[in-house]
Amino acid sequence: MASHIKSELEITLYRGFEGTGAYVWSPFVTKLEARLRFAGLSYHAEAGSLFKAPRGKIPYVAISKTDSSCQIPVTPTMLADSTLIIAKLVEDGVSEDLNAKLSSTEKAHDLALRALLEEKLYWYQGYERWHENYYTMRPHVLSALPYPVQLVVGLLAYRKVTSTLHGQGTGRFSGEEISLFKKQIWENVNALLAESRKKKTETGGGDDIFWVLGGDGPTEADAVVFGFVASALVCAAYGFLNTAPESQKVVKSFPAVVDYTRRIHDCYFPDYAWPVENKDAC
Repeated sequence: MASHIKSELEITLYRGFEGTGAYVWSPFVTKLEARLRFAGLSYHAEAGSLFKAPRGKIPYVAISKTDSSCQIPVTPTMLADSTLIIAKLVEDGVSEDLNAKLSSTEKAHDLALRALLEEKLYWYQGYERWHENYYTMRPHVLSALPYPVQLVVGLLAYRKVTSTLHGQGTGRFSGEEISLFKKQIWENVNALLAESRKKKTETGGGDDIFWVLGGDGPTEADAVVFGFVASALVCAAYGFLNTAPESQKVVKSFPAVVDYTRRIHDCYFPDYAWPVENKDAC
């Protein structure tokens, strides 16, 4: 049933930036791209706009059903929020449920790992990008705007992000404390992946992809982990020093994390530039 439905669908993924063949800075965009590719679903990418996005969020998708026998144009279904998009695809039978065969304990571990990255690490990375590297991030994120407009819109964005981070709680910590929190998260993710890689090697699959929960295939957590790793690796700061943000350096210091990402990249994203070498996609 799912394969028949797949052939009838056209999926447009709006990533927030022009261009293809490269990862963008948003972990949620790459999460969704990975999830679509895990499911074998084809899509084409466009920039889109926050002003047109349902819920005002990137990424979002337009899903159209194709029917050569029908001459009446069908209005595409617009969906936003990477988690809700994936849930809808599973609900409609377009994609299999990657977590269907997990035990209750494994499902809890999967959900906890996703929450750790999406509900904690996301805010730490937001602080790093928009507070500590604001002047180097602004010209790229707002590159479509004239420079004088960048200054005004950038200041408004900075104030909004700063206020949100303070209200959420991250902005109440020092930069040193946030750096420690980020490193602790990546240390534990690396430990999980190192154990999974060891298990894969011991069972004769040393060259295969090793998944974060140690199973034979990906779970929903793998799309999230891959999205956040790729986001950290691709996001180099701009400016006179041209140095990478701290997250990129931290992630590159953990061999299992980089190895895991490289194997998924080579298998599922052979058309994309390896993120460490792509310095213009942040």
